[in-house]
Amino acid sequence: MEVTVERFLKWKILPRFMMLLSTAMSWRCAEWFMDLDNPTSQQSAFVSVVMGVMTGVFGIWMGHEHKGDK
Repeated sequence: MEVTVERFLKWKILPRFMMLLSTAMSWRCAEWFMDLDNPTSQQSAFVSVVMGVMTGVFGIWMGHEHKGDK
């Protein structure tokens, strides 16, 4: 079985891999924050921004996944 470029792109491996990595990064960020004994406001802001960005990334990713199913 030969894997063509079109078939590889149809599987959407790269976007799914990037979403998996982004999810792992945000999970590790949350774990780091929860392990802090006395978090500062800067650390809280950092985690808040990371989680906010993940909301947008997930929304965009879901929108692109839905468009491909038509």
